[in-house]
Amino acid sequence: MQTITPSRTWVRVEVVLVLALSLGRSAVYSLIALVQALATGPLSSQSTSLNSSIRENPWADLFYQLLSISFTLVPVALVILLLALTAGSWKQALADLGMDLGRPLRDLAWGVAITAGVGLPGLAIYYLGRALGATVEVIPAALDTHWWTLPVLVLHAVKNAVLEEIIVVGYLYQRLERLGWSGRRIIIVSAVLRGAYHTYQGVGPGLANLAMGIVFGEWYRRTRRTMPLVIAHTLLDVFAFVGYALLKSVIST
Repeated sequence: MQTITPSRTWVRVEVVLVLALSLGRSAVYSLIALVQALATGPLSSQSTSLNSSIRENPWADLFYQLLSISFTLVPVALVILLLALTAGSWKQALADLGMDLGRPLRDLAWGVAITAGVGLPGLAIYYLGRALGATVEVIPAALDTHWWTLPVLVLHAVKNAVLEEIIVVGYLYQRLERLGWSGRRIIIVSAVLRGAYHTYQGVGPGLANLAMGIVFGEWYRRTRRTMPLVIAHTLLDVFAFVGYALLKSVIST
C-alpha cells in the first residue's frame, strides 16, 4: 500500500468528518438531551435506558440489534482505513493503534487492572450523582428477555469499547499529534469529548467519563496501546449490562 502524507488542512477536515459520523454527533445529541432534561425537571426523577428493544418480534429484534451493532462499527473501519493510508499498511495502522495481538496476556492483565481501578470509582460517582440529584437513573439493559439477550448485550459492550477507544483515544491522538498538538492538549480534548457524549446520563456521568478519558488518554500517550483500554471498557460494560439483566430476571422471578 502506498503511503499518503496528508496536509494539515486534510487532517483537520478528516477529523471533523469522522467525529461528525460517530461520537462527535453523539456528543451533540447528548448535550441537547441534557439541556432538555434540565428543563424538564430534577434529574433525580428521570431515567434513561440503554440497549433497548427495537422490534416486538424476537427474531426481528435480534436482526435489528445485530444490524445496529454492525453499522455503528463502520466508522471504526473507516478510521483504520485512513490510518492505514498514512501508515503504509493495515498491519502498521493496527500496530500504531496498539490493537495488534503481539502481547495478549499483558494486554489482558492490564485491561483487568484498569477495570478494577476505574470501575469502583465510577460506581461511586454514579451513586453520589444520584444522591445529589445530578444524575438520571441509568437502566443499562432494557432489552426484552430472550435466549439471545445476554450474547447481544456482550456484543453491545464490545461495540462500545471498540468504537470509543479506537476513535476517541487512538485515532484522535494520532491525528491531532500530526497537527502539532501537545499530548496534554490532545488528552484534554479527548476527555472532554468522552464526557460530552455521556451527558445524556446527567452531569455526574459526564464528569466521571471526563476523568476516565484523562486516564485512558494518558495511558495511550505512555504506552501507545489501546487494546488494554478496549478490554477494560468491554469488561466494565459487560458487568453493567449483563449484571443488570441477570439481576432483573432474578428479581422478576
